Amino acid sequence: MADVPNRCDWCLGSEAMIAYHDEVWGVPIYEDQPLYAKLILDGAQAGLSWSTILNKREGYYRAFEGLDPAVVATYGEEQEARLLADAGIVRNRQKIRSAIANARGVLAIQEELGSFSDYLWSFVDHRPIVNTWSSISQVPAETEISKRLSKELKGRGFNFVGPTILYAFMQAVGMVNDHLVSCFRHGVETGAGRVSPSSASDRR
Repeated sequence: MADVPNRCDWCLGSEAMIAYHDEVWGVPIYEDQPLYAKLILDGAQAGLSWSTILNKREGYYRAFEGLDPAVVATYGEEQEARLLADAGIVRNRQKIRSAIANARGVLAIQEELGSFSDYLWSFVDHRPIVNTWSSISQVPAETEISKRLSKELKGRGFNFVGPTILYAFMQAVGMVNDHLVSCFRHGVETGAGRVSPSSASDRR
């Protein structure tokens, strides 16, 4: 019988959560489209469990046409009504409108600075922060960096980007490595690869 690797406790509820933990969570992402997609999914989680969003993730990619900010930024009332009727996503008007507003915010940052990715990664000096937590109780819900990023994004018209949501986002996209030191993923070198918008693992 193969040895079962040590994992962060939070992922042990389902096979889908384990796969997300093992293959996606904490792997650095440097492309604008998947970073926008992650931001929308983490915002959609507000008030819900991550497992709920994980189960609806494919629905989000389908309903939002690949979660491409250049496409979502063009949405108007017709698309909003379509999304509100789509059971494959969280049918919350504010969250849907925030996805559209945030897409427009991404395009504005690209126009101003050239890259949404470079803008986000500048908050951690363009390299992952590697923490050394031994217990999940030590992992913060937010940090000074997530508070600063939240303030900046809100000032740019983004919604559902509170500091707690953004810290979860930072963990998910590898800006912060918050795998416990006992977890087999903590020491894995993940910074060399770049996750492309069409990555299959990102959409599992």
